[in-house]
Amino acid sequence: MSLSSLLVQLVNGLASASSLFLVAAGLSLIFGVSRIVNFAHGSLYMVGAYLAYSAIARLGATIPGYWLAVLVAALAVGAIGAAIEVLLLRRIYRAPELLQLIATFGVVLIVKDAALALWGPEDLLGERAPGLAGAIELGGRALPQYDALLIVVGPVVLLALWLLLKRTRWGMLVRAASENREMAQALGIDQAWLISSVFFVGAALAGLAGALQLPRESANLGMDLSVIAEAFVVTVVGGLGSIPGAFVAALVIGLVKAVCIGLGQVEIVGITVAFPKLTLVAEFIVMAIVLTVRPYGLLGSAPAAPPTTPVAEHRTLVRSPGWRSLVVALIAIGAAAALLPLLGDEYDLVLAIDVLVFALFAASLQLTMGTGGLASFGHAAYFGLGAYAAALAAKHGMAMEAALGIGWIAALAGALVFGWFCVRLSGVYLAMLTLAFAQIVWSIAYQWDSVTGGSNGLVGIWPPAWLSAKQAYFYFTLGVTAAALIALAWIAHTPFGYALRAGRDSPLRAEASGIAVRATQWTAFAIAGAFAGLAGALYAFSKGSISPETLAIPRSIDALVMVLLGGLGALAGPLFGAAAFIGLQDWLARATEYWRAGLGAAILLIVIAFPSGIGGGVRWLLARVRR
Repeated sequence: MSLSSLLVQLVNGLASASSLFLVAAGLSLIFGVSRIVNFAHGSLYMVGAYLAYSAIARLGATIPGYWLAVLVAALAVGAIGAAIEVLLLRRIYRAPELLQLIATFGVVLIVKDAALALWGPEDLLGERAPGLAGAIELGGRALPQYDALLIVVGPVVLLALWLLLKRTRWGMLVRAASENREMAQALGIDQAWLISSVFFVGAALAGLAGALQLPRESANLGMDLSVIAEAFVVTVVGGLGSIPGAFVAALVIGLVKAVCIGLGQVEIVGITVAFPKLTLVAEFIVMAIVLTVRPYGLLGSAPAAPPTTPVAEHRTLVRSPGWRSLVVALIAIGAAAALLPLLGDEYDLVLAIDVLVFALFAASLQLTMGTGGLASFGHAAYFGLGAYAAALAAKHGMAMEAALGIGWIAALAGALVFGWFCVRLSGVYLAMLTLAFAQIVWSIAYQWDSVTGGSNGLVGIWPPAWLSAKQAYFYFTLGVTAAALIALAWIAHTPFGYALRAGRDSPLRAEASGIAVRATQWTAFAIAGAFAGLAGALYAFSKGSISPETLAIPRSIDALVMVLLGGLGALAGPLFGAAAFIGLQDWLARATEYWRAGLGAAILLIVIAFPSGIGGGVRWLLARVRR
């Protein structure tokens, strides 16, 4: 590629970085004060694009009408963000941060269906900005004038935020709350008003980014999840709560992706490297490298207090009956489930197999999250590794029983490698590094056509003749899942499990007691990955095919939701969570077009009414009955 073409790509990268910075700046500002990792921030970006489309249609595509519409969209989204904080998030500030995260995911589902109802499923292509429809000649190449405007917007917003935070009383209060919320409250600062105002500003920035993106990208229902992953990456790479860090990170990521596009295919030591393919995961590769070298981001600093849930809250969540009681409960549930083929039809069996598979998947995540305090946003990597490894083994003529073992081993190997890096971090940084590795694995599965089948995946992966009937495969899955759940419950109550809890509750005290905290967490990470791989292998044979969606971000979010719905500390929680999540999803999808909103509302209800999850609620009811 010529130098002029590369220059144009770099300038385009700056325009994309500027737009991404607006979203990440709002996310970073909100996290700095509220300490909430807001999944719904991407939804606000999407709503900003839709509102701008409607406002431009109403006010006209003239210069004053267009820019007034952009301003109206940004302010309206700011008001929506503040309303979400007042009506929902304010009720759960004392809840563990992972429950807050899942509550914002419930908001994502509701907002997506609200947008579907208001604007329909079609992509909406916005008007070009009046007066900026032309191009600027740059090295013999054309650069859109609108991109040049976006390049300027980023630094202007950065300067405005700097002045707002450094030169105003509101900014002083925000900085005080970011440093120490308890001390700020003791000094008489109105925390409720301050957090609401921060949500307004942060949401308005997201709405502004969505409105400004409209001439470059059509408004569509997939904008929310696509941008929130990149915004999280920028926020974490820059350093949580650091707006200048978010600006630097956005520039780095935007330029790296632009260079990948500009380089094209390059031969290195006799190997042809297709750099454009790296754009799918360029930001995650950057994040993995940065967090490995600088655990708190480019301009971030170590938190004053551990970012995990406080000890008292963990003890409340994890208090549960012994594993022997769970074995009895699992046997009873298994006996009841064994009657399902006699009572239900084949569709019920398919649904029941999904519940069993995802219960095992969620239970593997619970070992690291509930027992170990290690949050993961990328647990689907091991589920997918197990599924693909088992599928490839079956495609090469290996028996299903052996293929399941291959899937287990592949996931174990992946978890050992990734876990070695991940357990060196904590809190959101650890969770985001797990997401980075998961996205790298997803990219390989998506693009390695000759091995994984690429976007089409692998098909024709069926169990042997003796398990070809759904009833037989259901009983097989029931047996394997029950044995795996019992094994996980036993592990959680061995000396190893108690050492894992000690490292979760007080790492320094655990180290002083002679516990190798990092080695213990690494071992737990590997065990959890192996069991997730087993669940993935079972899933591949139950569906007869496997595709890259198995490794995608939504699958990891599903596992998080199942664990937290079931109860982070309830040993039988993954089974309750998987049954509730899959059952609700299936019932709502058949009942209404807007099933996501119903599922989101159910998630919010459980988070608010039963913060200890369904399993915790069941345990509370049993305790009341015994009295």
